[in-house]
Amino acid sequence: MIERTAWRRPDFALLATVAILLVVGLDMVYSASYVLAHNDPTYGSDTYFLVRQAIWAFVGGLFLLAFQAVDYHVWRKITVPMMAVVLILLVAVLVSRLGHSAYGAQRWLRIGPLPPIEPSEFGKFALVLYYADWLSRRRDQISRFTTGTLPFGITVTLVCALVVVQPDLGSAFVIAATAVCLFFIAGADLGHLLLGLMAGAGALILIILSASYRFQRITAFLDPTKDPLGIGWNTLQAEIALGSGGIFGLGLGASRQKFYYLPNAQTDAIFAVIGEELGLIGTLAIILLFGFLALRGYRIALSASDTYGALLAAGVTSWLVVQALINIAVVTATIPFTGIPLPFVSFGGSSLIVSLMAIGVLLNVSRQIPGTERRAPDEAVRTRPRLVAR
Repeated sequence: MIERTAWRRPDFALLATVAILLVVGLDMVYSASYVLAHNDPTYGSDTYFLVRQAIWAFVGGLFLLAFQAVDYHVWRKITVPMMAVVLILLVAVLVSRLGHSAYGAQRWLRIGPLPPIEPSEFGKFALVLYYADWLSRRRDQISRFTTGTLPFGITVTLVCALVVVQPDLGSAFVIAATAVCLFFIAGADLGHLLLGLMAGAGALILIILSASYRFQRITAFLDPTKDPLGIGWNTLQAEIALGSGGIFGLGLGASRQKFYYLPNAQTDAIFAVIGEELGLIGTLAIILLFGFLALRGYRIALSASDTYGALLAAGVTSWLVVQALINIAVVTATIPFTGIPLPFVSFGGSSLIVSLMAIGVLLNVSRQIPGTERRAPDEAVRTRPRLVAR
């Protein structure tokens, strides 16, 4: 741990990248939601979605500022209670009266007058904090099956199972992928990891076959034209939006697909609206921004002052980048359809606030990157085999 007086300034390049994504997100949320908010009197204002997204961005920004000023080592003291609370909330979504359903899923908790919260989003953050601490404390045991792979697999399976039954397969996949990235970086046995991935693939196949609509999504992915007005609708409309934009786009606010053709235009499908209005240039800019976020995040991980900070930075970065890649892959029909927000850009309070919290923690890790003379010998970067080139 470094004395607070020796802390550096936060990584402003990372902060600027997130700020640009937020501004783009606010603009595109307003554009994508304008028609819906204007035509539905229950919303009461054309700016209904924009105002709420701006409020959530402000609240998340406050958390970011607070968390970047909090020593990231503090989180080690509360990771277990935090994971316990998240597990309780995930169960409460399914069995309590606070559970709130929408779009055929029960993923939210409604507590009094507060907007619905999505525990699975907080679960992503809690899981990164938990595994960064757990793995950093077990550096000598990670490669063993009984003390590393087995307990890791049990906890990941438990969290993912609670999310899948909501059902929210997309978030479960993000959680599993993030956990696997952390486990690999921490020094997992590659043979055990491969067996775990094979078991996960088998479980995924069973989950898909257990629900007819999931299997239909696979067939729609292979050929959406077989049912263009049914299960293939989302995929085809996203492709039409991206194709209509061409290289330079139709112009900001000029999307035609948001006129009830593109479902969830302001949330899961916002990347398609970006492609239609800002064209290939706009979509490539978003991809480059997330690529730069990955570059800065993993650079922070490589330079962190201890193993815990390195795993924390790598976990936050992997989570946000994996989720962005899945969202973009779904919209571009690279993988079968699943609903998942684009971090910092899609409309949604839980996702936006939690993502900004995570960036705050990542910025604090960047503030404690020391010079080589300040490294603690027992936790030097050289002890992290997969965080540096061999």
